[in-house]
Amino acid sequence: MSSTTIAPEANEEPGLKKGALGLVSGVVIGVDSTAPAYSIAAVIAGLVLAVGLQTPGIMLLAFVPMVCVATAYYYMNRVDPDCGTTFAWVTRAMGPVLGWVSGWAILMAGVIVIGSLADVASLFTYLLLGMDGAADSKAAVMVLAVFYIVTMTAIAIRGIELSAMTQFVMIALQITALVAFAVVVLVQVATGDATPSSVDPELSWFSPFAADGGSSAVVAGLLIAIFIYWGWDSAVAVNEESADSSSGPGKAALLSTVILLGVYLLVSVAMVAYAGTGLFGDFEDDPSVIAVIADDALGTAFGKFLILAVLTSALASTQTTILPSSRTSLSMARMGAMPKRLAAIHPSWQTPHVGTVLVATLATLFYVVFNTLSQNFLFDALTSLGFLIAFNYGMNGFACVWYHRKELTRSVSNFFFVGLAPFVGGVFLTYIFVKSAIDLSDPAASDLGSSWLGVGPPFVIGVGSLVLGLVIALVLRARSGGEGFWARRPEVVAPGQISGVPGDA
Repeated sequence: MSSTTIAPEANEEPGLKKGALGLVSGVVIGVDSTAPAYSIAAVIAGLVLAVGLQTPGIMLLAFVPMVCVATAYYYMNRVDPDCGTTFAWVTRAMGPVLGWVSGWAILMAGVIVIGSLADVASLFTYLLLGMDGAADSKAAVMVLAVFYIVTMTAIAIRGIELSAMTQFVMIALQITALVAFAVVVLVQVATGDATPSSVDPELSWFSPFAADGGSSAVVAGLLIAIFIYWGWDSAVAVNEESADSSSGPGKAALLSTVILLGVYLLVSVAMVAYAGTGLFGDFEDDPSVIAVIADDALGTAFGKFLILAVLTSALASTQTTILPSSRTSLSMARMGAMPKRLAAIHPSWQTPHVGTVLVATLATLFYVVFNTLSQNFLFDALTSLGFLIAFNYGMNGFACVWYHRKELTRSVSNFFFVGLAPFVGGVFLTYIFVKSAIDLSDPAASDLGSSWLGVGPPFVIGVGSLVLGLVIALVLRARSGGEGFWARRPEVVAPGQISGVPGDA
């Protein structure tokens, strides 16, 4: 077995605040990072248009690779509770080049999405206040969005406890609003007080393969649904600040995916049952559909409550998306893969303030520049996130299998939980990556509707980002002469470091 250790100077850096977060805090951060209220509102119309009444079934199917990859996160965190997560673990299992590109993918995803989440929070703030003129003004929306980014960045820097407390408030509002909405709507369906197009829920809705259109419809639905779970890994990115850092964050990630599944199934069943499938054709890519149904079912006041839930959902995710990006830059700097300055920890607040400010600044610049030049480009950039997410999660699945390969046959549970589940997740996400590449290479699939280098802009942005990361990694390795971080060699887990089932000591 080969073994490589982190350079001693990495351990001399001031650390993040130990034991600041418990299991519940980790779950809250994991769930909030996915922006559940916004996510379900944003994708429900597209899913219904793709698979009809089988929408809950597609959400159930999309959960499979997520929980498989969450298992990989659990076991990799057991042996290496590093806040760099994918970067640190892929480096450990597969070497520095793939590890660096994996870290780059996390940073790029954060830079691309943070501004857009703040943009949604800004838009829904104006809608909540009845300021339709401001909601229709790109400048007004951008100004408030930038203010939100600055505010959420300040909270993230001020301390992980303050971040967690803020998330508690926001997730309580989201889940309360979503569950109350779903329950009341389902009661109206059961009592015959819903719309004339309402449909009584059936167990057959949970079968994804019963969708009209066959496998093509299933794949189309999966390409939409798979990414509404993205973000639960933030629970693991705060592992160094968590109590029981080796197992607590992994448990939080697994619990987050299960909670998200329950919320998504409940709300999707309620919305489809209440409105049928016809209404959603007018709301593709428009998250306001959930407020429209709430207005119709429960009146304008409850519709405002749902708008508030979507607002806080996007705002919470703005903050929590900063966490994994900033901690990835911290981990990369500690290992010598990025400038040492990014490893700085605030002496009082014990947060990676330099990396946090850098990520937020880059995200703000990306959002302001490209939203000003072309909102369609920003939409294409968001579409390209699928490549970065699939790559990041998929690499973790494969890294877990490869790192633990000598332990997989020691027990049946090791084989299934440490090997097979992460491998299935990795293969599933690789398929999604390839399928997305095929679909998004068509210029007609882009919001810009133009061709870059003969293919669609989302393909160029997504795949191009990963290729750029690989080029940078190779250049940095060549300039270093293969020394320092770039001299690391892949490792294999030491015997006895794992046990068979998630949750074991």
